[in-house]
Amino acid sequence: MITATNPSTLGAAQANAAGNTQRAALTSDFETFLRMLTVQARNQDPLEPLDSSEYASQLAQFSMVEQQVQANALLSDLSLTLGSVNLNQLASWVGMDVRTDAPFRFDDQPVAIFASAEPSADRAELVVRDSQGRVVDRRAVPVDQAEFEWAGVDGAGNALPAGTYSAALASFDNGELLAETPAAVFSRVVEAQVGDGAVMLTLNSGAEVSVDTITQIRTGA
Repeated sequence: MITATNPSTLGAAQANAAGNTQRAALTSDFETFLRMLTVQARNQDPLEPLDSSEYASQLAQFSMVEQQVQANALLSDLSLTLGSVNLNQLASWVGMDVRTDAPFRFDDQPVAIFASAEPSADRAELVVRDSQGRVVDRRAVPVDQAEFEWAGVDGAGNALPAGTYSAALASFDNGELLAETPAAVFSRVVEAQVGDGAVMLTLNSGAEVSVDTITQIRTGA
């Protein structure tokens, strides 16, 4: 699904319609003015000709208004073009798999988890939490390893239900916790939207992330 929350495209379309109305009105007024000028020129008194400077001034004013309307129309067309480009960019995200540390969806299939321990760590633990933030699995992992496979089971080996989970890597030094770093997982993009100058992606877990937080992209399987 593609959602454009930024009303720029709609606004551009409205501005374009308004520009068309302005151009039509201007054309009608200008043609009326020319007809009046022609009639007056034909019926003027040869001994007292009409003051041409006044008509020249009015022609100049009409010309300025026409140029402004045309400029507005060009800006409206540009806005429409930019809006189309944004939608095309959004469409390219949907269906892709992106790596981010947002909560992920577990559907009874092993999940690849990516994280690196602190450089000074002598021990590391992979910590998995459910959607309520409760720790459902905690296990020791090699400190020099950056990719892990989580089979969707708890510490006792019991299968966990499908749902939304999050993972982190806890680093220790001499038994002291150094840091607990959010771990990244590939998740499928199901929706893309743009608003406030940023592109936001909705993942199949329901999490919403900014494209700035994505560290890797791959084609969805």
